[in-house]
Amino acid sequence: MARQLRAEQTRATIITAAADLFDRHGYESTSLSDIVEHAHVTKGALYFHFAAKEDLAQAIMEIQSRTSLRLAREMDGRGYSSLEALMRLTFGIARLSVEGPVLRAGLRLATGGVPVRPPLRHPFSEWLELVSARLLGAVEESDVHPDVDVDSVAHTLVCSFVGTRVVGRFVEPVARQPRRVAEMWRVLIRGLVPVTRRPRYLGLTAHLEREAGRI
Repeated sequence: MARQLRAEQTRATIITAAADLFDRHGYESTSLSDIVEHAHVTKGALYFHFAAKEDLAQAIMEIQSRTSLRLAREMDGRGYSSLEALMRLTFGIARLSVEGPVLRAGLRLATGGVPVRPPLRHPFSEWLELVSARLLGAVEESDVHPDVDVDSVAHTLVCSFVGTRVVGRFVEPVARQPRRVAEMWRVLIRGLVPVTRRPRYLGLTAHLEREAGRI
């Protein structure tokens, strides 16, 4: 049992080290030797868990997918409205991206053309589906105007969310991500939410920004 635990800890250490390097330097510019040195493990330990750099990229994107789906299930299970669940999902991903490198690396891999192996889906396709389902719920709950094109809004929201994180990488500290997500939601709320319900969701935006910023 102790040996299995050590193996799991070593695997997690390697993934975190690889994610940190992929995030800071890019996938192509990171070698397995760089990862071995950064993780403070032997080459044998790395190859025991991962036969190639592509396997590490896959593991990181799998974690990203599991995390997004887990957060979505958690939000859905807490009785929030569909729009609030969606907002909390985006802030949750932003917060976790600030806390550690794995989700940041997952985004960089997704935007860098690194192949995603089936049955894993590309994260953007997965996020579009998560967003569309919750927007449909928000329309049914009258939190979003009934005449919106849900597919178009979902596409715009995912592009905005991804864009704030990609642009932010180059122009400001990662800790500012919650603020940028809040700015995104303030724009979207004014365009999507009926006037009578805007105060609730604008207030929620401010609350979630403060909450995500306490890291």
